[in-house]
Amino acid sequence: MLKLIPVIIAMVFFACNQGEKPAADPREAGPSVVEMRYVEGRYRLFVNDEEFYVKGAGCQYGPCMEIAVHGGNSFRTWSTGESTQVALEALDMAWENGLMVMMGIYVGKERHGFDYNDEAAIAAQLERIRKEVIELKDHPALLGWGIGNELNLGYTNKKVWDAVNDIARMIKEVDGNHVVTTMLAGIGREEVEYIAENCPDLDFLSIQLYGSLINLEQRLRNANYDGPYLVTEWGPTGHWEMPETKWGSSIEQTSAEKAEAIRLRYEEVLLADEANCMGSYVFLWGQKQERTPSWYGLFTEAGEKTEAVNMMEYLWTGEWPENLAPSMKDITIEGKGGRFDDVMLEKSKQYTVKLEVEHVDMESLTVRAEVMPEPVELSVGGDFEARPPSIEGLIISATTSEIVFKAPEKKGAYRILVYVTDQHNQAGTANIPFFVN
Repeated sequence: MLKLIPVIIAMVFFACNQGEKPAADPREAGPSVVEMRYVEGRYRLFVNDEEFYVKGAGCQYGPCMEIAVHGGNSFRTWSTGESTQVALEALDMAWENGLMVMMGIYVGKERHGFDYNDEAAIAAQLERIRKEVIELKDHPALLGWGIGNELNLGYTNKKVWDAVNDIARMIKEVDGNHVVTTMLAGIGREEVEYIAENCPDLDFLSIQLYGSLINLEQRLRNANYDGPYLVTEWGPTGHWEMPETKWGSSIEQTSAEKAEAIRLRYEEVLLADEANCMGSYVFLWGQKQERTPSWYGLFTEAGEKTEAVNMMEYLWTGEWPENLAPSMKDITIEGKGGRFDDVMLEKSKQYTVKLEVEHVDMESLTVRAEVMPEPVELSVGGDFEARPPSIEGLIISATTSEIVFKAPEKKGAYRILVYVTDQHNQAGTANIPFFVN
């Protein structure tokens, strides 16, 4: 288990937690004091002496402030952005909206070419991070520091953890007010044992799991970790965890299936561990391309909220929003679904997609659809992936019950994506991969 370093310092008043209007200039309010405590058999974060269970979402400077509207209290980033000025402005907005920020610190990854045997590169990285920390450390919306992201993914050199601890120790020297963690892809015994022995300046570990989150309790036992943690990425089932077609395309859950998976994992895993889990950050409060444009985003590319946003509001507040997104239950092409059948089509032939949608006002819904080729260069570990372009002229008609479209002219792997939207800027989503012979 990690050595726990509590922050011992005079408490500073945190206006947002007290229900009062925050200072006009948050940068003059002084830092919030964040510490981890073990109280009555539970690990918890405390902000200015008030218990703070993290109800958060991952959000790299996207629609982060809407988290507060839906009952969340925090967001995390993966870096300080293009400049610390970007991060400061995000912290300002967070403070104004009563949110706390787990600030990510970019740390070089071995799989991207960073050499942890290169002492000069390590020293330069440490100095760059020192400057970032000094510029941001006194903002009252700062919750803590996340050193690197999934540095254990595809790595071989354990010296990365020595560098992580050097960063953590430096942060403790220049900023005594905030907790420090690192975000792991999953959790394994080898990393846990090395970090426990060599990283005494980390306060706790952060864990990132998707479909396998349901087995977190067993994963923790296997790793021999019984300490405090945050789950800093979780959400729908990952593309690597879903069935594939025979040509290698992953089958994406519908938005209804994603929302239900999120509910199950939050209630039966995260909330169930009252002793060690200090909260979580659902992924992603925004939108990104990763296998599809809709796989991980709780919002669509057009900015519509999906069923998962409704679900997070319920999980964070205990109450459903007044207006629920369209619920996309199922999608098939000519009676075949990608979860059960490989959908093989003939080029330029017309086909019908059947949809199963539920909503209180079906007549108010609108539908759009697109066909795109599958991405060729696939990302690893959330790296950038180019969005395939939509193919124009293939959608013939679209209603809430069916889409009529024409298969592309060229042989290859494709996907049809469907969005059913309501008048409250919300959407149900589904897609199905197919192969044109």
